[in-house]
Amino acid sequence: MKNSILQEKILYFIEDYWDILIGILAIITAFYFHEHGQKLMSTLFAAAGIGTLSLTVSEVAEILSERLQEPYGSFVLTISAVVVEIILLYIILLQVHQSPEVVNTVKGGIISAVIVDMNVLLGLAVFLGGLKFTEQEHNKETSSAYTTILYVASVALLVPSLLGSSEHQLARVIQASQIIALVLFVFYIIIIVFQTKTHTHFFKQTARSRIFRMKRKMMENAEEEEDNYIFDKLSNISLIFSIFIFITIIALGAEVFASDGVKLAKEYGVSAGISGLIIAIIAVAPEIVTAIKAAKNDEIQRVVNIAMGASTVSILLTVPVLMLLAFITDIPLALDFNPLEIGALILTIILVWKTTDEGHTNYFEGISHLMFFVSYAIIAAYF
Repeated sequence: MKNSILQEKILYFIEDYWDILIGILAIITAFYFHEHGQKLMSTLFAAAGIGTLSLTVSEVAEILSERLQEPYGSFVLTISAVVVEIILLYIILLQVHQSPEVVNTVKGGIISAVIVDMNVLLGLAVFLGGLKFTEQEHNKETSSAYTTILYVASVALLVPSLLGSSEHQLARVIQASQIIALVLFVFYIIIIVFQTKTHTHFFKQTARSRIFRMKRKMMENAEEEEDNYIFDKLSNISLIFSIFIFITIIALGAEVFASDGVKLAKEYGVSAGISGLIIAIIAVAPEIVTAIKAAKNDEIQRVVNIAMGASTVSILLTVPVLMLLAFITDIPLALDFNPLEIGALILTIILVWKTTDEGHTNYFEGISHLMFFVSYAIIAAYF
């Protein structure tokens, strides 16, 4: 009897904390292979560790977000994910002195984060949610506000690219990039006020969909058992501290991933576009899991908030922070994106606008985003 109870407790422990155990073990293993010059294995284990611990960060942030409610909940989720993205991109950027081409990988990562958020995350969630519920409703004011923000931000990113990319113009382009980064950050501050103070109703679920969720949750709560997950019992301050600890461990793994991954990409001739997509998928993976869970619970409003909110933060916060870090460490980072990146960004925003502007989604709209992503990935591989 005692052995049975012990085995049950061990199974529950593994089920609740497998991501932490695997994440830490994967990063330790990555350091082992890194020390022994096994670049492929160290990169794979570092990516696995970053991905699983990012899932932990996402789960802890989700607990915090449920306490704060919308729109603050999705705000916490997107910020926690984007911090991981910034860490990954900046540590890769630090390799510029050994491999100057990593600048293109970092720029590709910035754009790819939006491409992945808006096409993979939103596409998968809408597709799977549409298969389960046929049609799902959300607040159309949300997509209207976010598509406007993203369109303006993408146009702002065009400015440095229009100045040229020749060697003698680099100083002008970098200066213009720094000014644009400042403008984007100011825009981000205004959007925070808009989202959390003056127009919170733009980012909340519609009444009809909320009724559907309440009915379903009442049925689910009747079957739920007591949950002993330790993070459910922590205070908000403790949750924030936990997120900080996990992000610190992720940063250690990111150092191995960056140093060995850059060398590996050079050896195998992996394009900057594909490298950027890989980085984006690793950073966004936990959000994808969260969004799919939300879609299957008919919480499509949360999916829209996460996908479009993360895309907004990826431009309006990631770009200024990276530009500031590059300036402090004297790294010449210019926002001169190539035509494929800018074109894909603008087309993605147009597609999202068309699939979300009516306030409801279905599986066809989800598969449309996935098809767009596959097409972009193929072009990025050969561009």
